[in-house]
This record gives sequence, C-alpha cells and structure tokens, in this order.
Amino acid sequence: MVKYRESEEMYLETILLLKKNNSSVHSVNIAEELGYSRASVSRGVNLLVGKGYITMEQSGEINFTAEGKKHAEAIYERHTVITKLLEMAGASRSLAEENACRIEHVITPELFETLKKFVKNG
Repeated sequence: MVKYRESEEMYLETILLLKKNNSSVHSVNIAEELGYSRASVSRGVNLLVGKGYITMEQSGEINFTAEGKKHAEAIYERHTVITKLLEMAGASRSLAEENACRIEHVITPELFETLKKFVKNG
C-alpha cells in the first residue's frame, strides 16, 4: 500500500511542478523528469485518471481535477516543510531534499501539522 501511495504521490507532485514551469504537461514530460519508461508512466497516469485526480485530453495533455490539484498541493507542501525542517536541523539542501522525498510519503497528518507549526515559528 505504501509503495503505490508513494508512486501516486510522486506522479502528482511531478505533474504539479511541471505545470508550474510549463502549462502543458504530457506523459513524456513526466517520464523524462522521473527517468521512468513511457510505459510505466502511462500505467501510472491511467491509475490517476481512474482515481479522479487528473484528466487526459485527446492531445495527451494532462490536467488536474479540483481534487487532484488539492491533493498535489498538499503533497508539495509536505515536501517543502520537511525540506525546510531538515535544513534548519543542519542538513544540506540536497540531503534535505532527498530525505524529504522519502519522509513525505510516510509521515502521519498529525506529526506533519506539528512540524509545520515548528517550521513556521522557527
């Protein structure tokens, strides 16, 4: 369960970041960004469509549903807060980023809220 959730969240976060840099996102952009095969990304994208997080236009362009965008933004917020916390603790930016990517997928909502308040006040 955690493995699927982790990849689902990784795809959503990647789509969000790609959309911030380029308004049009296609599966090939996700594959290039993550270093995954197009077949793997196609399967992942289809799962996200099935869950109602994204839609895919005839052109192949990927767009968020309202629920999908909200979920992706929450994932990205976890990533940025955890990265900041680890940097505050003395980790380098690259080490903080790498570990935030792992932690963000398993942290409980309660602990995340505690860390978020700490980072905001720190």
